Amino acid sequence: MDVTFLGGPRGQRGLGVVAPFDFALDRELWRWVPDDVSLHLTRTPYVPVEVSLDLARRVSEHETLGDAVRTLIAVAPEAVAYACTSGSFVAGIAGERALCEAMTRAGATPAVTTSGALLEALAELGAHRVALVTPYTESVTHALREYVGQAGVTVTGCAFMGLTRHIWKVPYRDVAAMARQAVSATAAEVLFISCTNLPTYDVIPQLEAELRIPVISANQVTMWAALRRLGTRAVGPYQALLDEGARNWPPALPEEQQEGWT
Repeated sequence: MDVTFLGGPRGQRGLGVVAPFDFALDRELWRWVPDDVSLHLTRTPYVPVEVSLDLARRVSEHETLGDAVRTLIAVAPEAVAYACTSGSFVAGIAGERALCEAMTRAGATPAVTTSGALLEALAELGAHRVALVTPYTESVTHALREYVGQAGVTVTGCAFMGLTRHIWKVPYRDVAAMARQAVSATAAEVLFISCTNLPTYDVIPQLEAELRIPVISANQVTMWAALRRLGTRAVGPYQALLDEGARNWPPALPEEQQEGWT
């Protein structure tokens, strides 16, 4: 019997992602991506340093980032994202812009970073007062506060975990507890959960329903901003940044998303 194949595989658009060597949440990034887009991930080289300002500087060196971008160009992504929050805020706003320029020189057009995407998301939501949750040490968290301050954004509250390794293992209940601490008794307009290695996808809509403000995270804003460069939308039901209908508080959540995270 002859077998005839009609057409071919469904066409895919490519989005390149450069992540730090210890990034462990590839699957989480994919959850924000529509079916007609493929992620092409690469990682920076391993360095024997725990999560710190030193590590943030090392994984964001222009030569390192340029080499990573060049490994992606062979598959012709339509945009490239640098998925690292601390690596893209450690040198301030000027440093973040220089990272995008380095990526562009290496062949990434357009280029976006997590910290640049954060500022885009705050502007999209019209927010000037933000509460912060980070898994970082105090010094790395302070650098994030300085970064958003340079953009004219006021930090109303902050909670940090003090971790230097295994950030991807933090459970949602710990993220939620830190979020409540950061927002408690403040006038925050938005809560930002930092670090691309911190799981957040499922906890975002649940925290928004509880706190009644938009909740944005590092991986969410990265995918949102990068996919906008492709002229398409990130997938995130009941997430205020991605779903304007969810900006009416409290948003309605399906029952299965209301259990098992407190």
